[in-house]
Amino acid sequence: MLQDVFMPTRRDVLVGAAALALTSAMAEPVLAQAPATARGTVFDADSHPRKGVPGVMVSNGLDVVKTSTDGSWSLPVRDGDSVFVIKPAGWALPVDPATNLPRFAYVHAPNGSPDLGFRFAGIAPTGPLPASIDFGLRRHAETARFDAVLFTDPQPESLNEVGYIRDDVVSVVDPSQAAFGITHGDIMFDDLSYYPRYNRIVGTIGLPWFNCRGNHDMNLEAPDNTHAAETFKRIFGARWHAFQHGGATFILLDNVDYLGTDPSKPNGFGKYRGCFGERQLGFVRNVLANVPRDSLVVISFHIPLKTLAASDAANNTVDMKDFLNAIGTHPNTVSFCGHTHTNEHWYFTAADGYAAGTHHHHILAAVSGSWWSGPFDARGIPMALQSDGTPNGFHILSVDGSAYTTTLVPAHDPARGQMRVMLDSQVHGPNKEVIHDYHAGALLAGPIAADGLASTRLVVNFFDGGPRSKVEIAVGGRPYQTLAKVERLDPFVVEVYERNRASTKSWVEAGKSSHIWQGGLPLDLAAGTHRVAVRATDEYGRTHATSMVLEVTG
Repeated sequence: MLQDVFMPTRRDVLVGAAALALTSAMAEPVLAQAPATARGTVFDADSHPRKGVPGVMVSNGLDVVKTSTDGSWSLPVRDGDSVFVIKPAGWALPVDPATNLPRFAYVHAPNGSPDLGFRFAGIAPTGPLPASIDFGLRRHAETARFDAVLFTDPQPESLNEVGYIRDDVVSVVDPSQAAFGITHGDIMFDDLSYYPRYNRIVGTIGLPWFNCRGNHDMNLEAPDNTHAAETFKRIFGARWHAFQHGGATFILLDNVDYLGTDPSKPNGFGKYRGCFGERQLGFVRNVLANVPRDSLVVISFHIPLKTLAASDAANNTVDMKDFLNAIGTHPNTVSFCGHTHTNEHWYFTAADGYAAGTHHHHILAAVSGSWWSGPFDARGIPMALQSDGTPNGFHILSVDGSAYTTTLVPAHDPARGQMRVMLDSQVHGPNKEVIHDYHAGALLAGPIAADGLASTRLVVNFFDGGPRSKVEIAVGGRPYQTLAKVERLDPFVVEVYERNRASTKSWVEAGKSSHIWQGGLPLDLAAGTHRVAVRATDEYGRTHATSMVLEVTG
């Protein structure tokens, strides 16, 4: 509860209290009141006497200005607006010592959050606008090559599941190999009282940690989107903001547009849609106006621009084309999101509204996988296999100048496997006679009768594969043959969910996967054992390999 310790004075404002704007990210009316003028400085926190830092971006959530030679800035603000510093490369933000949450903003909310019957507390009154709002930064060595940890949808439904996050995911993150982390929404599963414990756990990673809001991070009692993020802002900060690191610009957005509480539903959970809105897209344009055209721009938010998982507005972004137009001034862009608990790669071009070439959009694998469903492992933690067959886990973003790659890190796979190889031998539904055993990431299938070879498909789920990926197999030392990419259910997921209904949450069902390749087996395989070698090329041209042993009976 960072707002509780935020006590602004006339000159020294605690840097970046994490309570921010009441202004909605969506297409909401601009308040009619005349704006006040907020003023302040960005200064070197290690300088004595204090020295201003020139050329640093500061924003009110729409307008973006740069500090003058003495570090000073001014911006119009209305009640509910926030002002925040956009950290430049080579500088560090202060962080909360217990959670490593960055502090970078001040909210002008004189009367605090409105009384709307919220279950979870919003923002306390901040009082009159301070005479000066000052942000301190410290010099910090950064290079053009660095890694960042990308989480999405930790989404604990209970305190036990907060423990799963701790033991299954947080414990395997190597902080020595990353500069910071970002969570792409659904940090919680509606119960926002878990935030403090969760944040302390993630804080043990030891990295500055930034957060986007998800549809399960809302104040569900809000009548519309204007006040649906009051608790989120109190805990984490701005609904949208930006920072720079090592020459790259990171923009964190909020595209969850809450359409208002529904008292007839449990806890009042109303409908929402994916939408950025004009104010937020104006902020994006104003930030990018100050960013070199050829540098890397990374955008993070929660709801996908587009997904294979569903076609409705709650799972896709209705103003996707406007978003792509807003970032179309810069050719080196990539965006990340979560929400669907699937792992997908999309590429958008001029036909979709992106004028600068091709924009890569990546839906990340969820920390919680299938919402912490499935059979328990030896530690008492669910398998949490996603509906598209991807293991639960996280991604590592590796930046090198204007180039980047991502790497999937399965949480509880000791081999950090990137593929699952399966046999699908039944035309009419699951093959009840073939037992599929799952152990340490390997699927063991068979044996197969020689007479069944014609009806058997070899299926490979290449978890982080996409439209640019390729999968090949070589059976028994024969030449490699290319498998066909298809959209289908992962047969292993179907069986795991069916066999474990008691530990699988009611809404969890196998869904189409965007990263499955399949093909037939040679029909002349002799009875006996045959090694099936599998090699795959991912979206970035990297190769991966695995194998399985195929048994054929006479």
